Amino acid sequence: MANPRSHHQKGPARRAPSGHVLLGRIGAAHGIKGEVRIKSFTEDPMALGAYGPLVTDRPGLTIEIGRARLNKAMVIATIKGVTDRNAAEALNGVGLYVPRDSLPETEDEDEFYHADLIGLTARTDAGETLGTVTAIFNHGPNDILEVKPEGAPSVLVPFTRQVVPTIRLKDGYLIIDPPLGTFEDADDEPGDARDEDPAS
Repeated sequence: MANPRSHHQKGPARRAPSGHVLLGRIGAAHGIKGEVRIKSFTEDPMALGAYGPLVTDRPGLTIEIGRARLNKAMVIATIKGVTDRNAAEALNGVGLYVPRDSLPETEDEDEFYHADLIGLTARTDAGETLGTVTAIFNHGPNDILEVKPEGAPSVLVPFTRQVVPTIRLKDGYLIIDPPLGTFEDADDEPGDARDEDPAS
């Protein structure tokens, strides 16, 4: 099962296919026969091959894992149709996804899949609505939440327990304690007095 509460999925900032959960990300080629290294985000890394064809964040590309073995923290795998190092290297950075509805439901209220957060209302602990969660990006040491305030540009916030201390899936919201100034631009309305010419 995918790790529902991972805050350490590394990789380029890419938007997940709608309604899908990230299971792993392909890294560098391994050897000369088309094998690749895969960073798995599943509880059992070797379970990656059990999901059948995997959707990717590269348009039009699906991937099916062949043989696989575990080497320390990485899965070393063959990809069906990939037979040489050049083809394997071309897959570096590709994210591997499955539809959310193909995964088992979580048993604990504190567990969730990242796809479950899309559409939640983001608000402060004081009850102020900040916007709606529209995407989750896997970038650097922490995941990033994209929050869209009403009538304003999207805002990116770190998806850490410090910044997002509370998630209430059943109630349809999460609480954000944003770093100072994160939502300031979203609060500026067109025609704000600060934008007016003081001489007018």
